[in-house]
Amino acid sequence: MGKYRNLIFYITTIAVFSCLMYYFIIEGQTLEIKENIVAKTSTGSTWENFQESFKTNLHHPLALLLAQIVTIILTARLFGWICMKIRQPSVIGEMIAGIILGPSLLGMYFPEFSAFLFPKESLGNLQFLSQIGLILFMYIVGMELDLSVLRKKAHDAVVISHASIIIPFALGIGLSYFIYREFSPDGIQFTSFALFIAISMSITAFPVLARIVQERNLQKTKLGTIVITCAAADDITAWCILAAVIAIVKAGSFTSSIYVIIMAIAYVLLMIKIVRPFLKRIGDLQAGKNTINKPMVAIFFLTLILSSYVTEVIGIHALFGAFMAGAIMPENAKFRTLFIDKVEDVALVLLLPLFFVFTGLRTQIGLLNDSHLWMTAGFIILTAVVGKFAGSALTARFVGINWKESLTIGALMNTRGLMELIVLNIGYDLGVLGPEIFAMLVIMALFTTFMTGPALDFINFIFKSKKDDDEAIPENDSKYRVLLSFDKPESGSTLLRLAHDFTNKMNGNKSITAMNIAPVDEMHAYDINEYEESQFQNVIETSHELNLEVATLFKASTDIENDLTSITNKGHYDLLLIMLGKSMYEGSLLGRLLGFTTKIINPEKLLNTVKGKGNIFNNSPFDDFTLQILDKANIPVGVLVEKDFTAADKVFVPIFNLSDFYLLEYAKRLINNNNSQIIILDAAGQIRNNIEVKELIRSIEQVAPNHITLYNEKKIEKEFLSSQDLMLISSKSWKNLIDTKSLWLSDIPSTLIISNP
Repeated sequence: MGKYRNLIFYITTIAVFSCLMYYFIIEGQTLEIKENIVAKTSTGSTWENFQESFKTNLHHPLALLLAQIVTIILTARLFGWICMKIRQPSVIGEMIAGIILGPSLLGMYFPEFSAFLFPKESLGNLQFLSQIGLILFMYIVGMELDLSVLRKKAHDAVVISHASIIIPFALGIGLSYFIYREFSPDGIQFTSFALFIAISMSITAFPVLARIVQERNLQKTKLGTIVITCAAADDITAWCILAAVIAIVKAGSFTSSIYVIIMAIAYVLLMIKIVRPFLKRIGDLQAGKNTINKPMVAIFFLTLILSSYVTEVIGIHALFGAFMAGAIMPENAKFRTLFIDKVEDVALVLLLPLFFVFTGLRTQIGLLNDSHLWMTAGFIILTAVVGKFAGSALTARFVGINWKESLTIGALMNTRGLMELIVLNIGYDLGVLGPEIFAMLVIMALFTTFMTGPALDFINFIFKSKKDDDEAIPENDSKYRVLLSFDKPESGSTLLRLAHDFTNKMNGNKSITAMNIAPVDEMHAYDINEYEESQFQNVIETSHELNLEVATLFKASTDIENDLTSITNKGHYDLLLIMLGKSMYEGSLLGRLLGFTTKIINPEKLLNTVKGKGNIFNNSPFDDFTLQILDKANIPVGVLVEKDFTAADKVFVPIFNLSDFYLLEYAKRLINNNNSQIIILDAAGQIRNNIEVKELIRSIEQVAPNHITLYNEKKIEKEFLSSQDLMLISSKSWKNLIDTKSLWLSDIPSTLIISNP
């Protein structure tokens, strides 16, 4: 009876309280009669009523907003991914996604769908949410500024930065003189119009620039330090100028704006002299901790909101307050990283794409419907490029920087990106910029951001010297060069032990390089050195333990697969070691669908299929990342399937056909350098019939007797296999084992799959 007690109690409780509810509902209906309440009756059928209700729900403001957010995020991520694949900042793709979802494309070709998804009455909600996203984004931008670097390196950088503002600013005012009559909205003074055109010419996108510097591995160079410092000084100066411009535009004249500017100066002094020391004390309480507690998060968010509120009320825009709140955060890099991680995902992934689409909904490229308007747009782009690119480059050359680095600084400072869109939207909201000039300036922002990558590549190509080519060729080509690439610190340590087993006794005839390529989005401009140090810590400790000299190579990347294969192929390496990657959806139906979809929409996969190099429907035992490395690498690749690997003392080498015989060369290296015990399985009986292979095995036995044993399949027992440390297998045979679900996979502790290009 005891085991049914809970069931009886459950049934009794449900029955009793259901009866009680039924009683009260029946009694409640008698009250309707006394109050003369008439029940609503439906006129149509049940299906028609459902359809009517469903349509109402579809147009409900909350349902509509959620549908907009889903559409926006998916479109922004798709185009961001495409741009990353063509080595462009993802922000360009997100900007393009905004224009595509606006009247320039979706509204033009699918007007009914556009009107349903983005009706005019819903744009207010979208705008407010996008403004929240911008406030959080500007808070992050402020936090990413490393003011200590700005103080140390400010001499030349401030000269270049301010020149890169004043020159395009002056050209922008000159440009305004020629386009004011045709493109300024009615009732807008020339001063207001000219100031906004000028500020749009002189802005630089610090976040995009910082990502490009990281991706191109310039952060540790003098050039990288100068350009980051220039961009930081540019950001601070440009936002201060923008605040003054907004004040002047809202007040109507410079004289009327004096009070606003005085209040803004008082606000800045308050933030620097009082709020900043207060936040520093709070940040000091957090020193050494790996988390930030909720009361502390509340204090910093409250500071952000109050700062944004004050600047909005003063009349210099809430975004300046958000930027200022981020800039005065405690300078502890670890603390800022923790706080940015709390804000970044929501701000950049969820809310910021709404701003791109809201900008796209305002951008009507269709208004530029004649050659004169496109010529004007081209003239605006030319003015922007000459002012920012040429102004920065010539100033850098004047202060003593060589031509290559000067032009590189010019190209990077010409990047406008999202910051430009923020300025343009402020001008549009204030009524200073009309629809036509707004569309032209958005196109300019896209063009100047898109041209940064190709411009840098072109500059490198022009100044490429023979010395650079010579440096790419190793001094001693006779060295056996091993490159190991890892994503996690512990993986690097494991791969280093494996590389050591292959090269231990080669003394000066070996070269081992440990490489870590990290996604750019995982790092911030000011803590990249700390990130790199943490990634290589295990590798350095293991190298000391093994008394092994290791070169380290770190790179921030937006396209890890292509960068890894490019470095591999250009570095004259003899062997690349990597870990087998795993999909988060591995083994699931969703994983198969996503894997199939990824291969279908991947342009490289399609191109290779057309050329006959691959089959998009071909199943592979490797994840997509590993498969791309195997396809593109021009050298042998060793893919380690790791199961608590420590050393390759006992190694099992199955030979299934003649194409697997190259594995014996690696077995020979393990014997010579690690005294490994090698067991060769003649699975297909082909070794006994091949004179060359028998001679190779005999030569190994002569140098290292009792280190190599040849077996046929009947002599291999399961327990014997499980006692081995490592299995060496060809990539083709590995696929066969996967397809046949061989028990060997679970019996061998670790497996090294070696491809032979």
